[in-house]
Amino acid sequence: MFRRGLLAGLFVAAVAAVPAVAAPFALTSPDFDDNRLLAKKFAGAMQGNAACTGENLSPTLRWRNVPPGTKSLVLLVFDPEGRKGLGVSHLVAYNIPPTATGFAQGDLSQGKGFTGGKNSPGTQMWHGPCPPPGSGYHHYTFTLIATDLPPDALPAGLTREALLEKLEGHAISAAGLIGRFGQ
Repeated sequence: MFRRGLLAGLFVAAVAAVPAVAAPFALTSPDFDDNRLLAKKFAGAMQGNAACTGENLSPTLRWRNVPPGTKSLVLLVFDPEGRKGLGVSHLVAYNIPPTATGFAQGDLSQGKGFTGGKNSPGTQMWHGPCPPPGSGYHHYTFTLIATDLPPDALPAGLTREALLEKLEGHAISAAGLIGRFGQ
């Protein structure tokens, strides 16, 4: 009996000595689950473009467990199938304060809470999906990057590629989410 109690005590002590694993940096949305369909209201709205059939409303995004040492966040939304495989950048957002925990529905469409970079259509805000009819479902990758750059370090108007160059050596961690949309 004493031996069993001693072993149980040693097990409890050993488990308590193991350092806790930090919860992972995570990006989620109450508007869609990972690798699921985006509602039509999140699609682009552009006069003269029959593929842009939505309201251009940005989805709600939330994140948690921002890594220690994060000074700013970056959010990129990219469609790798767009432009026949060359890709389309739908959002380039950066200088997001590390204290932020997400964006409300429509915030990214209005340019709230971030410095806007230049997306493929040439705007500095959310440009929703506009895949051509018959091209199947496209994958819209939402990537949130924690950086060690202060939240005012980067100038407005950077393209996705220019921003990624400036993040070289400054990224701490990333979290992702995929939404799909097709006509």
